[in-house]
Amino acid sequence: MLLSFKYKLRPNQQQSQKLIQWLDMLRANYNWCLRDRIDGWHQQFICGDYCDLRTQVEITPLTCGITKGTQLANPWKEGGGKAQKEGYKDTSPKRSASLMQDANLQELKEARPWYQSIDIGVLQSIPARVNESFNKFFKGAGFPKFKRRHDFKSFSYKPGRIKIKGNKVYLPKIGWLRFYNSRLIPEGFEIKTVTIRQKVDGWYISVRIENKDIPRFPVIPDSEIKTITGCDMGLGKLVYLSDGSAIDNPRFATHKKAKRLMRIRQRRVSRKQKGSKNRSKAQLRVSKLHNKIQQRRESYQWDVANRIIKRSDAVVVEDLQIQNMMKRCKPVKSESGRFLPNGQSAKRGLNSSIADASWYALTQKLEYLAVKSGKKLYRVNPRHTSQTCSKCKHIDKDSRNGEKFICTNCGHIDDANLQAARNVKVKAIETYKLNIVKKIKSKMVRRDSSKPVQLNLFEVELYERSSVNTLPLKGKRRVGENPQGKQLSLWDI
Repeated sequence: MLLSFKYKLRPNQQQSQKLIQWLDMLRANYNWCLRDRIDGWHQQFICGDYCDLRTQVEITPLTCGITKGTQLANPWKEGGGKAQKEGYKDTSPKRSASLMQDANLQELKEARPWYQSIDIGVLQSIPARVNESFNKFFKGAGFPKFKRRHDFKSFSYKPGRIKIKGNKVYLPKIGWLRFYNSRLIPEGFEIKTVTIRQKVDGWYISVRIENKDIPRFPVIPDSEIKTITGCDMGLGKLVYLSDGSAIDNPRFATHKKAKRLMRIRQRRVSRKQKGSKNRSKAQLRVSKLHNKIQQRRESYQWDVANRIIKRSDAVVVEDLQIQNMMKRCKPVKSESGRFLPNGQSAKRGLNSSIADASWYALTQKLEYLAVKSGKKLYRVNPRHTSQTCSKCKHIDKDSRNGEKFICTNCGHIDDANLQAARNVKVKAIETYKLNIVKKIKSKMVRRDSSKPVQLNLFEVELYERSSVNTLPLKGKRRVGENPQGKQLSLWDI
């Protein structure tokens, strides 16, 4: 079993300054490794001779690197690998670009002695980090970018080099640091990788622990799923559920007070002189406000995810392409060549609301808690979920009118988002062929009568929401009760 715990560090002033120096040196090493990989790659496809502007040396195919992806001059292994020790012939005597950069760290420490203050395991993780970014690029991600100061904020230690005792943690080449021990590490777990990360409000440590004796969390099979909850992500409400309930959307970044405070602090940054200390202080206040909003959003989403997971054996969400939903509107041109209004100003506000709701992060938390609780999370295609009638299954985009849903075929009236949540649930049952038994609530009937008899007018409860052809409203009230709770007579009604 693999788990990950996160704690906040409490370094003193010297330790904090040392961590900042480490980040600056590691960022410079990362950019150097990335530049070396880019130059080495381009040298494999040069056409004719050319002069390198940095070294002012004429480069030809005969003088370029032997290994694709680097310019270093140590492409061959020394023969001390596992295959040589066991008496076998090494089938891959040539080093990869990442291994060549790793072997060059010794020369780096000799040329720049200040790099000797950094732990060797942390230094070795930088070429591996560059190599991982290239692997992601070859699989379809974006091309690796050079890191700026605000982009490079973390580094990792290798397994077996960290010690934790009570509320103190030992980091090699840094020493013992105090931290807020918010939860204890379970017994029997071994500490694997450890990541140190800098944020606006301080330093944090992420500890990954593993215990091979404990099996993974059991997952309930599809045949044993008895209850299921459909979820439809929204903006008026954060989540609409198939049982008729909805969870509020606090709008941490887009409500009036937050937007006004952010506007004031950003205005103060723009009025400061560039490069001054006052500008950096003002920018720090803006960053702290962003961090505070993020922490509130994450805390609220964990609470929402827990409430949803506890409702049923499985949860269904839509497989939304949020990046496509937030794209800019296509420009509209007139016959004369001038650009016409295309609704981008309104789309901008919609995009900020979608980003503030953070649907993808909420879905990730739902998936994590589902696995941890032994439950399942299903994803369905969101096509026509908000345009399909849950009664007659008629699909028509004209049935939806804003937040209302009025079926053009059968006249069924309902809330559009709750309608979509029910359709998501039905779609998951049909797609994954689940055997969900619908529960029918039995009506309360008097034992001495075959039909319910009204005994007292004040004992009858009238619900403002009906499941058939009515829009959903919240709450319930008793006939004859005023909002202040005072009992009225029949003549006052």
